[in-house]
Formats: sequence, C-alpha cells, structure tokens
Amino acid sequence: MPLKKTKSLFRYTITAVALLLIGTSCSYKQNQLLFETHGAANSTALLVGSAPYEYKIQTQDIIQMRNLQDINYVVTVPGGGGSTPGASSNAPQPQTYQVENDSTVALPVLGKVKIAGLTKLEATKKIQGLYARTVLKNPIIDLRIMNLKVSVFGEVRSPGSYMLTSDKTNLIDVLAQAGGLTEKGDEKKVKIVRGGMTDPQVLFFDLSDFRTVSNPATILQSQDIIYIAQNRRAIKNEKIQDFSTIVQPGLLFLNTALLIFTIARK
Repeated sequence: MPLKKTKSLFRYTITAVALLLIGTSCSYKQNQLLFETHGAANSTALLVGSAPYEYKIQTQDIIQMRNLQDINYVVTVPGGGGSTPGASSNAPQPQTYQVENDSTVALPVLGKVKIAGLTKLEATKKIQGLYARTVLKNPIIDLRIMNLKVSVFGEVRSPGSYMLTSDKTNLIDVLAQAGGLTEKGDEKKVKIVRGGMTDPQVLFFDLSDFRTVSNPATILQSQDIIYIAQNRRAIKNEKIQDFSTIVQPGLLFLNTALLIFTIARK
C-alpha cells in the first residue's frame, strides 16, 4: 500500500475516533441537563415564608362527591305545602362528575352548579348549602378532586405519575410512594418544576436538612414535576465507565491503523 494512502487512512481513523469521543461526551452532557435551570426559569430556594397552597377547581377537572349523612330526604310537595320527610336512605356511594367548559358541574336534583374558580372547601360549602335548602336534611358533603397528579423523574426506584389524594400531600409523601431515592440520587438538590411551561419556577430542596419537612413550599401542586438528579459520586463513576467504553474501541482503531502503517513502511 502506498505510504500516502496509508497516512490518509491513519488520519481518517484518528478523526473518526475523535468524533466518536466528542459525540459521546455531548450525549452524556445532554442527559445530565434534563430539567436543569436556565435563565428563563425562576429559580427559588427554600420558601419558608410562603403561604399555604390552595388549588382552585378548573374546567375538565373530575370531582367525586357523596353525602356522608345517613339522613332522611326532604321531599318538596307540589303545589306548595312545604316539605315533608321522605324515606330514610343509607349514605350513597360516591359518584364522579366532570366540570364542563362553562365552569359548571351537573349534579343530581340541583342541575348545573358553577364551581370552577373555587377551592375545594368553597365548592363543598356551596353544594352543601344548595342541597340543604331543597333536598337533604343537614347534609355533610364530601368532595374530592380526582385528577390532580404529579410526575416523578430521575433517580427514584419507581418513576412515574402519582395522584394527589390529599390536599396536603408533600414532597416526602410522593418520594416515599416512588420507593425513595436510589443510591445514585442526590438528596441535597431535589428539584420541583412548578407553574407549567409558560412560567416555570424551579424550587430546590435539601432532604438532608430537617427544615425541609416543615417547609410549606413542599406541599405539592397539580402538574408539579419532581426531578432527582444523580449525585457527584454516581456522575463520576458514570464518566469513568463511559470513558472506558469509548477508549476500548478507540484503542482498537488506533492499533489497527498503526499496524497498517507499520506494514506499509516495510
């Protein structure tokens, strides 16, 4: 093989190895930038003085409702004669309803009731008052919003979506449901991305700080994204492993090129 062609092959091999190293390095870096903070996001540390969060019902929300009282119905008598007690009935099973685009929910007997924009407590009081006036004696309405959820990504044992079954579900509760952090998780820099894509806010929490447990900002909001990044030790080990994986085929390329170069010079 001519020496000129051999040198060209050698240079091509070196270039290919360099591109492979750069490409793999960029790929690793991109994976580590998932949910990283950028200038457009509002980064916030512990919000110890923040007010407690109260979710307001929105259109398309799914609510579950039932009357907890085992009580007589009040039956309105046609023609105006007041009302008389109806037959006793056990507390019914909970039923689900959807809040429509006009901000109302269609409820038995009451018809459409506007509840969008109200907190759960405000909606409960409103519905309870309406039923008490015309339908039920001393009702106790239990209302729940069924579609509130958060997403958990990163170094947890069971990543995925988790429903907010309580108004006061906090970060620790959901991480426990997700099986806790893996050995690669960074407990000192847990992130919550809040506020949606239009106005994202990134909150940072240190789980090794006992004050985090009592921080009202850890009360989760619907659509929160929780992200657990890798700790420094895991990142270092992964870099070493990736470098080893890259170097082995690179050395094979170099050895082959050197062998061809040596043979060609003889």
